[in-house]
Amino acid sequence: MPSATMTTTPLHHTRGLILIHIAVFLFGFAGLFGKFIDCTPLWIVLGRTIFASLALIIYAKLFSCTSLKVATSKDLGFFVLQGILLALHWLSFFAAIQVSSVAVGLLTFSSFPLFVTFMEPLFFKEPFKKVDVLTAVAVFAGIILVVPDMDFSNKVTLGSFYGLISGFTFAVLGLVNRRNARHCHPVSAAFYQNLFAALSLITPVLVIQTPPPTPHDVFLLALLGVVFTALAHACFITGLIRIRVQTASVIAGMEPVYGILFAFILLGEIPNFSTLAGGILIIGAVISAGLLEKTKTRYKA
Repeated sequence: MPSATMTTTPLHHTRGLILIHIAVFLFGFAGLFGKFIDCTPLWIVLGRTIFASLALIIYAKLFSCTSLKVATSKDLGFFVLQGILLALHWLSFFAAIQVSSVAVGLLTFSSFPLFVTFMEPLFFKEPFKKVDVLTAVAVFAGIILVVPDMDFSNKVTLGSFYGLISGFTFAVLGLVNRRNARHCHPVSAAFYQNLFAALSLITPVLVIQTPPPTPHDVFLLALLGVVFTALAHACFITGLIRIRVQTASVIAGMEPVYGILFAFILLGEIPNFSTLAGGILIIGAVISAGLLEKTKTRYKA
């Protein structure tokens, strides 16, 4: 793996920025597969994680110096937990998109900073930060604008509910990842998360009998898993070697923007004014928080 000193050179920093933008671009496009693939979220997530784990193990063997061996049974237990959380996150994410729209799914998923703000201090015994609380308030205000009412017969409301579950499970996954990041390589983490996510979904897929993917859907699932999941993870992880995490988090705030733009171009989905206003609040809050954290870190340095 490239040395951490690579971050000191302008060329490697630029390459890192490009890789992070490519990753976020790919992640933003992934939501559209909820509309492209004519399958239930169970099949979509199962196919995505199978193809992603296969691609990641090939990537690890060919391009990474890391070993995929699990050090302890405790680490294995955390990987299982992460896999289940990832499966729940993606199941609710694609359910949100299929029930409502790409915009609603992406924007309500982006609520995860709201949950992180209040859970992280409890998980890691840390004080609340003012900027995080302000971000959470802005995100909450944005969610109120996105959700039209509390009537679950309204598809936007139901989609928003699934999106909030997606954001919550992603927040919990991020906190578990933070604990486990000290004990394993990011490629290993990505591989095992996808592997155990796939394994956790095999039984539900067999029990809940729904039509299996067509050959065309299998092709799309392979594309989703290999390009828009494994390759996106590889680009993001490699980019993080070259740039600061705070910078990457600011760029990651563009994921809903890319997704909504792609949905407009390819699916003709046009968010209403309330959804756009809520989206601007949510995305603006997340990006602003990242920029403030980046400025604060640079000032301390």
